[in-house]
Amino acid sequence: MLDVVRLRVLVTVARRGSLTAAAKELHYSQPSVSHHLARLEAETGAKLIQRAGRGIRLTEAGKLLAERGAEIIGRLDAASEELAAHVGLRSGRVRLAAFPSALGTFVPGAVTCLARSHPGLRINLTETEPPEAMRLLRAGRVDVAVVFRYDDTAPEDGDIQLIPLFDDPSYLLSDTPPGELWEHADSPWIAGCDRCRSHLLEVCGEAGFEPRISFTSDDIVAVQALVAAGMGLTLLPGLALSAHRNPHVHAREVPGSTRHVYAAVYGDPPHPPPTQVLLSALRAAVPAQNPLASAPPRS
Repeated sequence: MLDVVRLRVLVTVARRGSLTAAAKELHYSQPSVSHHLARLEAETGAKLIQRAGRGIRLTEAGKLLAERGAEIIGRLDAASEELAAHVGLRSGRVRLAAFPSALGTFVPGAVTCLARSHPGLRINLTETEPPEAMRLLRAGRVDVAVVFRYDDTAPEDGDIQLIPLFDDPSYLLSDTPPGELWEHADSPWIAGCDRCRSHLLEVCGEAGFEPRISFTSDDIVAVQALVAAGMGLTLLPGLALSAHRNPHVHAREVPGSTRHVYAAVYGDPPHPPPTQVLLSALRAAVPAQNPLASAPPRS
């Protein structure tokens, strides 16, 4: 059986990139770190670390074990926090990861309500896109991940539970009333993150053309500024328009172009009390910010 302490040492070395940095973070001496790694290699029968010039690097076996070890250590740390909350050792902690437009709309309201109703609960927020949020969730570094998926997004593994929050429609943005999507086959386009870019390509493909992408930016303020300046058209989800709306852009909802917003948690219910109250707060915050329940942007 793998020793958890030595596994934590390997994970820290992999993350920090050197024995010295890992020793400093763990409050160990460097010889102690080297000893733990040597013992871990003896336990596994695999070479995990190799010298590279004046430093070190992980072997393929070391990378594999460090990746799996990060998930194991994360789950153990999360279990410790959950148990502490259950037995009343402290009020508990809950950690949430969410994508930018969620953090710019309904998430602050949920967190504010949670802080008022449970003032002893520590709340940590991380802004990140869904793929990284799911990695943090699997590794036990967050308790809830607010993510979005499109209809063709690959399913998650069986340990992840997706709790639906709402559907978020897409809008076609232009500096003039945009009309129909197919009318812009020859227009320049502005793309966003990789997943949003893929969605843009798919939607335009269904309209019968491949968009000519002239600019790329993940910043919704910059994207709308480019649109307002007549530099191209783009697709943005309703949450992004709720988070920031340039008054000089026109928007029209694109039928059938919707992403689905979820709260993702690890494992089946019942969830730990801090996680459960956060999920309840997220559900309660959704109606006021749901783009489908509010007046659509002007067109």
